[in-house]
Amino acid sequence: IIMDGNNRWARREGHPGIAGHRAGAEVVRNIVGACESRGIYYLTLFAFSSENWGRPHNEVRALLALLARYLRNDITRLVSDGIRLRVIGRRDRFSPRIQRLICRAEKATREGERATLTLALDYGGRWDLTEVARELAKEVVQGVLDPDKITEQLISQRLATAGLPDPDLCIRTAGETRVSNFLLWQFAYAEFWFTEVLWPDFDESVLDLALADYTVRERRFGVRPLLSNY
Repeated sequence: IIMDGNNRWARREGHPGIAGHRAGAEVVRNIVGACESRGIYYLTLFAFSSENWGRPHNEVRALLALLARYLRNDITRLVSDGIRLRVIGRRDRFSPRIQRLICRAEKATREGERATLTLALDYGGRWDLTEVARELAKEVVQGVLDPDKITEQLISQRLATAGLPDPDLCIRTAGETRVSNFLLWQFAYAEFWFTEVLWPDFDESVLDLALADYTVRERRFGVRPLLSNY
């Protein structure tokens, strides 16, 4: 899910921008549980993009404070619900404190087997692919990798999402109809569903609309279905 519309929600309600982000954080808690109860065992949330560092300083500080609060306060619930937390993206640009919280949260939830929640933090699809290209190029130069052995499967195994299935469905809120540098490789055959609903207004009923639309789509994965011959 590409969560969008927190600031617009705050302006609509006459609140400062941080109020929108707080409201959005509450929705995250609800939707994680809603997905698990519907048999969705892998949920990835675009929580903080590489480009978000360019937002106003006060907004970035507020976002990071909310992230730290989530990592401190919600881990016990994730553990009790059997949900494993995984974080993808750069970590070196976060403060040492947030880096420690991320590591602690992943360690505490690593035995979760009911579902996996992935937070994309300081993540960008181009960054992801660039890191893989750099890593493979080094191995080729060192003579430990034959260029002819570089396959789509090998690239997938080196991405930040290694070990996770490619997304079946991408939901984006707030009326935007672009992927904004999110999971560029992984979205190759994903279905997309866009809604005008702002993220703080997103609830289980909207999730169910997305899932209902998804279930009636014919997923061909680039292959034309065979026609019956009568």
